[in-house]
Amino acid sequence: MTDSTRSDGVRHGAKASKRSFFALVQDVPTLVTDLVKGELALLKYEVIGTLKAFGIGAGFLVGALVFVFAMLGVLLTGIVLLLAIWLPGWLSALIVAFVLLLVAALLAFLGYRSIKKGLPAVPEKTIASLKRDLKAIKGVGTIPRADLDRR
Repeated sequence: MTDSTRSDGVRHGAKASKRSFFALVQDVPTLVTDLVKGELALLKYEVIGTLKAFGIGAGFLVGALVFVFAMLGVLLTGIVLLLAIWLPGWLSALIVAFVLLLVAALLAFLGYRSIKKGLPAVPEKTIASLKRDLKAIKGVGTIPRADLDRR
């Protein structure tokens, strides 16, 4: 075991001198402080490393998305050119744009319906439960027996 020195200069380890119980108890706050500082430093080191990795990963994902959007533009242009074999170019572009508009409208409608389902964003069940609990605490109401069985 190696010797080490705490932040207050007290040595501990293999060559530590014998000290009284009260002196050891006096060291407890310093030891706890050193332990907490060490744990916080380790936490900071780990969190910074993790966040750095996430940041680099997010940057690569954003770069990939840029190329995916560019690829979608090229793909749509290819579809327009494919349709231009049988139709005039301007009509092919209008057909592709109209199909994209229909897809966007469908997705917007589904999103609107999903959001509308979640509204109002008030936790009604929780509020009702808290009101019941408050009445029970005040002695005004009672907790139904079924609620006690579920808890």
